[in-house]
Amino acid sequence: MRFNWNFDYVKASKYFYTASIILTIVGIICLAVFKLNYGVDFRAGSNVDVKTSINLSKEQIEKVLVDTQLNQKDVHITPGEGRVNIRFPEVLSPTQEATLKGALKGLDAKASPEVNTVDPEIAKELQRNAIYSVLLASLGIIAYVTIRFEWRFAVASIVALLHDAFMVITVFSIFRLEVNLTFIIAVLTIVGYSINDTVVIFDRVRENMRFAKVKNLSDLKTVVNQSIAQTMTRSINTVFTVFIASVCLLIFGSESIRMFSLAMVIGLLFGAYSSIFIASPLWYALKGLNKDVKPNAPKSTV
Repeated sequence: MRFNWNFDYVKASKYFYTASIILTIVGIICLAVFKLNYGVDFRAGSNVDVKTSINLSKEQIEKVLVDTQLNQKDVHITPGEGRVNIRFPEVLSPTQEATLKGALKGLDAKASPEVNTVDPEIAKELQRNAIYSVLLASLGIIAYVTIRFEWRFAVASIVALLHDAFMVITVFSIFRLEVNLTFIIAVLTIVGYSINDTVVIFDRVRENMRFAKVKNLSDLKTVVNQSIAQTMTRSINTVFTVFIASVCLLIFGSESIRMFSLAMVIGLLFGAYSSIFIASPLWYALKGLNKDVKPNAPKSTV
């Protein structure tokens, strides 16, 4: 069955622009007030991952921390199926590590604790490198799209790309979800996926522009709407398949990739509409500033 995707996407984009602007403002406020909930990867502390032969409750772990005098402020405990994760905001000393391991083995003789420690300097370096990686990826994409297409396509692409990345960051800030290295990997993956989807539409726009007789903004809008409609089936199929895989990872995956999977799901949802309702209409607006494209002719009153 073949669907008819003909629709005025450019006209409808104003609603999506409004929604994205509102979410961006909310995200900026949340980041300014609450900041991001950094994991051990991006701040000093110790992360204890314990494999167990029995399921341990949060209350049992809390009692162990009280008994061993390790009940630091803001300790985060995440029990799971045959696994417990304990995140300490302060770095544990070798003596404290040994005491904690002994207490955990007292609960479960087959417990296998693994302690990962990040000092403040390494945490700051990881934060800087994460920011640099996103910026370098964005610059490389700008250069690629500019060379392959033109600067208007590059500007529209990078706005959509940054929009997708920031929307994921906004959601994580609002709900205080943990940001770790797997989150950065997810953001970079979303960036690559978003630009790929956008380039497919832009390639069709460029192809249609070669044969279209664009004399005014109405003609230009027709080209953009037709290009999106012609690539819609491909976009829906791609988004759906990747989305299903990400949801399965979120539901059935291990705790270590939970934030990666969640970031992917969120990023895919925002990326699905940014290529259609953000990037393409923005290119239309920039192209409309071209002196060769005239405003729409006034309607006849006769």
